[in-house]
Amino acid sequence: MRRELLMPKLGLTMTEGVVVEWMVQPGEAFAQGQSLFVIESEKAAIEVPADESGVFIEGCAGIGQTLPVGTVMGWWEDAKAGEAAPSDESASAPAAAALPASATPCPGRVPVTPLARRLARQRGIDLASVRGSGPRGRIRAADLPQPAEARADTAAPPFMAATLDTSGPGTLQKPSAIELTIAQRLVAAKQTIPHFYLSAEVEVSALQALRAELNAVQGALRFTLNDFLLAAVGRALAEQPQANRVWTEDGILGLASTDVGMAVHTERGLMVPVLRDAGRQPLAEVSRAARTAIERARGARLSAAEMSGGAVTVSNAGMHDLASMTSIINPGQAMILGVGSVRELFRPDAAGQPVLRREIALVLSADHRVLDGVAASGFLKRVRHHLAHPLGLVVA
Repeated sequence: MRRELLMPKLGLTMTEGVVVEWMVQPGEAFAQGQSLFVIESEKAAIEVPADESGVFIEGCAGIGQTLPVGTVMGWWEDAKAGEAAPSDESASAPAAAALPASATPCPGRVPVTPLARRLARQRGIDLASVRGSGPRGRIRAADLPQPAEARADTAAPPFMAATLDTSGPGTLQKPSAIELTIAQRLVAAKQTIPHFYLSAEVEVSALQALRAELNAVQGALRFTLNDFLLAAVGRALAEQPQANRVWTEDGILGLASTDVGMAVHTERGLMVPVLRDAGRQPLAEVSRAARTAIERARGARLSAAEMSGGAVTVSNAGMHDLASMTSIINPGQAMILGVGSVRELFRPDAAGQPVLRREIALVLSADHRVLDGVAASGFLKRVRHHLAHPLGLVVA
């Protein structure tokens, strides 16, 4: 039976994806679990596997094309017999030798960037009437007609025009597809998520001593500071369920599993694998899961499922010698914890005498639609407690 191949929804907030690569050719058989195509969403390029075995017939989505979730990308034939095929004239069309990069857009869809689509909705513009200037006619924000009041009142002064001149010395580089996706998603996150920020320091001398002792007696498994951070954040979620929630179009969703995202820098950009139920795992299991996730992220082998879910991400910049870091919330989540480097400094003790301390700065960015200041500060307090008293993280 001939069936549709649809743009998948790979996260709570995903509304569209960019087609990066077709991994099968027309007429090629594929097995269940085999990757069919690559799309860019949620800050990463994701290989999408087949739910069952079949034969790829043809695709109608071109490379670089942006399609809303649920859009028909192509067609495939399953192994089921005796079922009537749809009365679509294209069902009997012969398969092409290969899918060209400029393939015809899917029926009824106009290639358009996410920003242009949002602006068109706000201005009531019919995208079918707009001619796109991007690759393969893709509509950009600059292609949309300006509102009358904007045309009349927003003439830029001469010095502003000079800052936008790209004809002078320098090199103008077109962003890659993944750079463009990251830029669009982070702009959308800052514009649509009401961020607020809480910062605090935590003393980690006990943590460093425990880590050194554990690593001295361990075999191949060696703990990192990031392992303790992930475990502490997960444990705080388990202890404060009201923080383990995310905003959705249908309401505030409470999550049953204490999943924690981990920001990983790779050659292809930032990826955020999610560690499952980190708050109910002993430190050793969190460490093993983190190590596996980092290897898969840097090897571009993460699946869509491995990068979805969770209410919070840990973004650790300690290796870059930074005092602190304020981060942008990963779309689909409600918090992100920015972590700075370990700093040595003197603090007065109870008697007023200087004592050498080792501290790290934590900055929690939170979604004010989901958490208020009291709930967010309570969550951060729990994280600090587990980092200052790390022995409890060693066992579940």
